[in-house]
Parts: sequence; C-alpha cells; structure tokens
Amino acid sequence: MLERTVTRLILFLTACATLLAADPEGAVIYRQKCAICHDRSSETRAPAPAALRQMTPESVVKSLESGQMKQQGAVLTAAEKTAVAEYLTARSVGTAKTERPGMCADRNLVYRGTSKNWNGWGADLANTRFQPASQAGLDATEVPRLKLKWAFAFPDTFVANGQPSVVNGRVYVASANRNIYSLDAATGCEYWEFQAEAPVRTAIVVAASGKRSAAFFGDQRGNAYAVDSSNGELLWKTHVDDHPKAKIVGAPVHFEGRLYVPITAGEEGPQVDPKYECCSARGGIAALDAATGKQIWKTYTIAEEPKLSGKKNWAGTPTWGPSGASIWSAPTIDAKAKLLYAATGDNFSEPATKTSDAILAFDLNTGRIVWTQQLTEGDVFNMGCRPGEKKEGCPDPNGPDFDFGASPILIQLANGKRVLAVSQKSGIVHGLDPDRKGAILWQTRVGRGGTLGGVQWGSASDGQNVYAAVSDITFKAPPKPVEGAPRPRRTVDSEIGGGLFALDAATGARVWAAEKPVCGERPNCSPAQSAAVTAISGVVFSGGVDGRLRAYSAKDGAVIWDFDTAREFAAVNGTAKGGSMDGPGPSVAGGMLFAGSGYGAWGGLPGNVLLAFSVDGR
Repeated sequence: MLERTVTRLILFLTACATLLAADPEGAVIYRQKCAICHDRSSETRAPAPAALRQMTPESVVKSLESGQMKQQGAVLTAAEKTAVAEYLTARSVGTAKTERPGMCADRNLVYRGTSKNWNGWGADLANTRFQPASQAGLDATEVPRLKLKWAFAFPDTFVANGQPSVVNGRVYVASANRNIYSLDAATGCEYWEFQAEAPVRTAIVVAASGKRSAAFFGDQRGNAYAVDSSNGELLWKTHVDDHPKAKIVGAPVHFEGRLYVPITAGEEGPQVDPKYECCSARGGIAALDAATGKQIWKTYTIAEEPKLSGKKNWAGTPTWGPSGASIWSAPTIDAKAKLLYAATGDNFSEPATKTSDAILAFDLNTGRIVWTQQLTEGDVFNMGCRPGEKKEGCPDPNGPDFDFGASPILIQLANGKRVLAVSQKSGIVHGLDPDRKGAILWQTRVGRGGTLGGVQWGSASDGQNVYAAVSDITFKAPPKPVEGAPRPRRTVDSEIGGGLFALDAATGARVWAAEKPVCGERPNCSPAQSAAVTAISGVVFSGGVDGRLRAYSAKDGAVIWDFDTAREFAAVNGTAKGGSMDGPGPSVAGGMLFAGSGYGAWGGLPGNVLLAFSVDGR
C-alpha cells in the first residue's frame, strides 16, 4: 500500500512538473485565480485538474469567455485565458480535431412509428421513474441477458450528466459540452446536434411547439430552448431569469401547451470566495407558451425580494438576503388538482425562509403558491462552510444542507388514495398527502444524510413500493500538509455510503434493503449510490459512484445484473471513457436501456460516454 501511494505521488508530481515546464504563465494564473476551487474539488464540487485535462483548450477558453466561468474569466486577458487553458489541458490551441465521425448515413429523420418512449426526466407527469412493460419492452427474465449494443462519446467533456430521452426511435440527450444530440436509438449514429449558449444537464422533453415537434431543455445560464426535434433548428430561446447566477438544472415539463421551467439559484458555490456578496438569487418556476416561448407567469419560491441585510460576513463583506430555495429537479404535474409540485433547496444566506427545504404546490394556471410543506427548518448553507476551514463566508448558524435534489413522485395507490413521495438529502423519505395540503403521512429514514448524503437525485415507484438509493458519500480526513509538497486532498471513504431500499408506498414500512456495493481494491471508490434510480416491472436499476450499473430484483433486492462502466469504450464516434454514475438515472424504452457514465465533480471519476444495452446486444 505504501509503495503504491509513493508511486502515485511521484506520477502526480511528475505530471505537475511537466505542465509547469510547458506553460509557467498558465500555472501561475491557475494558482492565483483557479486553484481555490479546483484544487478543493471534493469540497467545492468544482472539477479537479485531472478532469479538466479531458477538455480541449478551445473549450476551456470558451467557458471563460461565455460559459459557466464567464465571471472568473472577466478578469483575465485573452492571452491569459489561452495560457491557463493550455496549461490545464496540456495541449495548444488550434490542435483540436475537427472531423465528426459517427454521423448517420441518411440524416433525414424517418420516425419508426414506435410508441415505446421514455420522454423527459420521470417518464410521466407524476415523475414515477417507472416504465411499464408496454413501454419498456423488457422484463425481469431478460435483464440478466443485457449486453452493450453501442456507445456514444460526448466530445470534450468530463461528465455525462444529461439523462437521455427516447422518443419515436430517437435518443435526445444533452451534454456538458453545450451540445444537444439526436441519435438513432438502434445504432447510436448522430442525426443532428445543436449548440446551446452554455452547458446543458437537463433531460429533454419532446412535445408539440405550435405545429412542429420540439425538443425542450434548459442551460446553465438560465435559458430555455425549443428546437425542432427533426433537424435541430432553433424555434425559440427564452431567458427565464435575469440574475447572473440563475440556471436551469431540473428538466422542464410540458403540459397542455405550456412548458414549466424550474429555476435554480446558482449562488451556493461562489461563497467559497468570502469577498462575494452573498446572496441575491431565488429559485422559481416559469410557465412559458410552448409554441412561442413567451412567459405566461413566473413565481419565485421566496416572495420577498433580496436586499442588503446591513450585516457583514466574517470577512467583512456585505450580505444580502433572503436567498436560495432553488428548484433543482423536474416539477411534478397533478392534472386532477391542477397543481404543480416542486421541491426546494436550502437558503444561501440569512434570513431562513419557510419555503426552503420544502414541497411547494403551484396553481398551474396562475402560478400562485397554494400550499407549502417545509420538512427542514432553518437550513442556511453555502459552500463557504467548508469543513476544517476558516468559515469567513459561511452564515452562522449554518446547515445542515438537507435540501431536495429529487423530484416529488405522485403515487396512485390501489385503494384510491394518493401519496406524494419525496426523498431528501437528510436521508429521510417522506410520504405526504397531496389532497390535504401536504400533510405528513409517514417518514422513513434510509440514510445518514449530509451535504452529499441521503437521497441525492431521485427515487422511483411502481405504485406499490418506493425505491430509494442512498448516497452518503463520506471523505477521509486528509493527511497533514508537508512543507514544499502539494496540498493533500481528501479522498472518498470506500466503506461508508450506498444502499437501495424498497418502502411500502402507503405506509413507508421497509419492504427490503439491498446490500450496499463493495469497493474492494478499486481506487478512489465510494459505495455511494447517488444517481437517480429507474424501475420497470420486477426490476430496479441503480448506478453507483464506483462506476457500476446494477439491476436489482424488485422482489427482494438481489442483484440480477451488474455492468462495469468505469473503463474505455470504442464508441460510434471515437473513443469514450466511463466513470462515476451520479445525477441522472437510466432510461428504458423499446427493449433497450440507455445510461450515461462519468461525473468528474467533487473528486468523482470523470467520463464522457452514453451506453446503450439490449438483450444479447441485438
């Protein structure tokens, strides 16, 4: 073990020395402007330098000019942006390949006439993430025979966090490289691609936009889009919020001619710099006309407009509030009650509000908030609250960071009653009564909870059970720094985290608990199961931070299929690599399973691949 650690340290120092020698100016800029976040990726969730090396220097420059890093890039000259990009990627601008392999021979979209679709985030308006047999085309007896049919590489990125939608024989999937792709479900060849203004991580919903069929999605700069689903032509683009940190993370939902777009207030991270005036962004929902993109209504999750508080943080910077209560997930439509349900995040700054860490019910027609059920009070948190650090930009008191990243699931029980199941980062799954203003029916603990703990991105329900996978990512304390050596980083704990649970949807009683994954000797491994889960009749699919995609029996939680995605693949458009599975879950339709692999944030394993499986690879 000691020999292996020493070898890795030598390799790391050698790589650093090589990069520094190649571009000393870029190295200096990185240390001065970038290292505060990227060298602490396990704490700030920013991608580590190793993940950034999978990008081209052109893409890094573009991010600094007009992408997510535009604010950081504003203080750099054009030459400095190029220098730091070439340093990080160990490549010179102008050397990127321009050819595009993997294009379909006939790019005229001819629908296959299939009705077996997975459309959007949750597969239905209730966000059950359950695919019935008529749509799945796959049953429990066939799942053990699933084999890889094709792989598609997302060029120039280190993360595959866009969940694929499958509609009429086509796969629509977003990428962190800004591109939206339309692929052939059977072969993986590309029909078209569309470049958004900023990276996209939402699932895509395909529906009518006037007289045309459109693919709807949102980007990381708060833009909602409609593009023609047949050829990728832009139909409209709407900027849903003017705050510079506003973004769209949860998938939009289409219902009765309107597109409902969740708004995420992206100010949790900037507070790593205690000089940042935190915080003035709020979450919300915007209702747009699906045909034109025109706003019909917009409602913030916090009614009060943020203002200067008159207080300063521990570093002496003025503070704003109230803020936060982001909506990170796809909203849920209750067609019967004409309501939209959305789960909110924590507050970023004081004062705490009654609508953070809560489930909100919006009137579909007007956007009025009809009722609120808050499940954790007083949760004020931002990334300035780093463990073991001087918390200059951290509110006091702060935490516990138990917000919601998962969509509410509207369940119709066999007895005619309804349950709204919501899974929380606290490690608790809640059963609420949607017909009694969110009254609590039951609460069941499945995990320890925490910043990267509990249920992160989504559960599933087949109407009888709720299936919840647990993250609970835990980090080991880093060794004490040695003078003259690189700052030691935290590493994930290979023993803590993970687990998949089946709960009775009516009562919350535990039906079964599957054994958590075992890392063994796999390096940089966590047993956490952070990704959203997906269910079909008799089977639950769960991707792991360890890079493995597993299928569990819905009867008892036994693993019936296991595939290792953390490796290289020969893709239809080049070479791809899988890594950690975090964020989106698999999509199942027409006898095929589609899943992305790669999550190079907070120290996870980077990757850039979309995998397609079918029975015996046929």
